[in-house]
Amino acid sequence: MRYLAAAFTLFALNTNIIAAIKTETVTYQYEGATLKGHLAYDDSAPGKRPGILVVHEFWGLNDYAKGRAEQLAKMGYVAFACDMYGEGKAAEHPKDASEMMSKVRSNVETWQGRAKASLAVLQHHDRVDPNKLAAIGYCFGGSTVLQLAYTGADVKAVVSFHGQPLVATAEQAKAIKSKILICHGADDAHIKMEELSKFAAPLKDTKVDYQINIYGGATHGFTVPHVETKMSSLKYSPEADQRSWREMQDLFNEAFK
Repeated sequence: MRYLAAAFTLFALNTNIIAAIKTETVTYQYEGATLKGHLAYDDSAPGKRPGILVVHEFWGLNDYAKGRAEQLAKMGYVAFACDMYGEGKAAEHPKDASEMMSKVRSNVETWQGRAKASLAVLQHHDRVDPNKLAAIGYCFGGSTVLQLAYTGADVKAVVSFHGQPLVATAEQAKAIKSKILICHGADDAHIKMEELSKFAAPLKDTKVDYQINIYGGATHGFTVPHVETKMSSLKYSPEADQRSWREMQDLFNEAFK
């Protein structure tokens, strides 16, 4: 009976741990646009903790981005999968996704403004330590977190997974406060290797702490399971996915001390 009681207690504890992850839809605004993001956190964890902004791929705020936020919540962070397109929209067809992405990218002020408005959701959350913020993004989201860093946002680290490595101006490079990690597939057909050199050039004369990790054999979209069913030029790589996720965690541990 003693063993049975112990087993039941362990089961109850595990159940509580699983049930402790809370998610909610957060509606916020930027210049008249209604944005709807996905917040995830461990309800049982005491005190304030670091907040991580998660920015979706060009597909929009889909289950993949929300799942990454929940994965981070299980690690003890408060994570917010933001909405860069408005109304929590997501697309299944590449043409639709490209149109939504292009509309945001065509206006840098709006692009950066929506990213900063999303970060503010975390900054003002009562479970978040506003001095310990980071941002990660996938594809379009990877470029977005770089745009966020270029505004001088108070983030400790940004991580781009198979995102276009946007080249900073000299002024933007000086404004960067965060550590930067670029995770790139060596066989990415959408983003050429030479773009990485262009990205690094303006950062060499600054004190920006950046690193570029290249994964041999990995293509665009290497972190997304079954992504090849959406576009033939994309392919999931479990090795590159796991390695880049570990490297992200190492950066967070360093940045948040």
